[in-house]
Order: sequence, then C-alpha cells, then structure tokens
Amino acid sequence: MLCGVPKMIRVFYGDDRAGARAQIEKVLGDDYEVVEGEALGREDLPSLFLGTSLFSEERRILVKDLGGNAICWGELVKYLDTSHRVVVWESKLDKRTATYKSLQKRRMEVREFKLAEAPEKKLVFEVFDTAWRGETRRAVEMVGRIETTNDPFMFVGLMVSQAMRRLEAGERQADKVVKLLARYDMRMKSASMQPWILVKAMVAEIAEMRGQPWARKSSAK
Repeated sequence: MLCGVPKMIRVFYGDDRAGARAQIEKVLGDDYEVVEGEALGREDLPSLFLGTSLFSEERRILVKDLGGNAICWGELVKYLDTSHRVVVWESKLDKRTATYKSLQKRRMEVREFKLAEAPEKKLVFEVFDTAWRGETRRAVEMVGRIETTNDPFMFVGLMVSQAMRRLEAGERQADKVVKLLARYDMRMKSASMQPWILVKAMVAEIAEMRGQPWARKSSAK
C-alpha cells in the first residue's frame, strides 16, 4: 500500500514519457491496472472509477488516452471523488474542453511532462561569462530562470566547451575550471541529487573562484 499518496484522479500529459512513467510509478506503485481510454464506453465508467476488485477495495488504475474518447472524457468530472488512485495519461491535452476547465476549477492535479530542450549556446555563454567575472549571485539566478525548460547535462557539456576555449586561449586558472566542470559532470551522472542543484553549485563555485583578487587581476591583463 502506498502511504501518503491521496486517492484521487490525476491527469498527466506531455512528450516526456520517461518522466511521466516515473511519476506514475510513484503514485500507483509497480502493480496497477492499465485501461485503454479510447476503448471505453460511458457504461464502463461507474465500474472503472467506483467499483472495487475481488482482492482490494482500493484500486490503482492507469487510463491511457481518455481524451481521444470525447464522450468518456466529458464524463470524467462525475468521478473526481473516486476512492481509488487513478492517473489519466494523455500524450496531448486539449485545454479548451469543459473537462479541463473543471479539473482546474476543482484544483485537481494536472501536470505536464515536457522534454527538456537543448540550451542555447548564447545563453550558456552568458552564464559562463557571468560566472567567470565572479558574479556569483547573478550567475546562479540566470541558471534558475532556465532550469525548468533546459537539459542540465547538455548545459554542462556546453559549459565545458566554453572553459576549453578559455584554456586554449591560455587564460590563467582555466585548467582548474575545466577540472571542476569534469568533477561536477561525474557527480551529476552518479548522484541522486537533482542535476540543476549541482549545476547551480558548480556555477557558484566557478564564480567564487574567479571572484578572488588574483583572478580579477589576471583577467585584466
């Protein structure tokens, strides 16, 4: 039994299937019923959302692509008080429907899982350049503004390329920055900590290193 997980209907959608699957397993565990939403009829919904099984009064159910079934999607709001744990998984979600608006009004959990985008090189350069100037707070704030839409591993990879350019140009202490980036890259791949937390720590450490008096003097030459 999953402790601390409220019984309710949740709607997940988006193109990040791996992220959605991980959250589905957190909500439903690893043993749940899978129902194809498009194959359902209106008459199936009471037994699905309100009925109990022979083995347990509480059911854990994943309903896939219910939005493609206009009749049943429209009936979903009648079952929001289900005593089961239900996740409705949609690859795309039409936010114009009355059902979506009702979910929002009832403050049900409607969560998008979106694939992270590759960071823009210009943006990475701006973050790296800000950290290189020793502006710790500003560099970390810049990272905070992009963490929900960008891929952290690609971000670090582009940071490494910026550091390598500094190293090839013969800038002092660039070798230490490259080693620092390599160390954080390994930590991100092996640690259970959220990657963007490590990215912020990495950027802060670069900025603090570069913020030392000797660093500012060497870059001014």
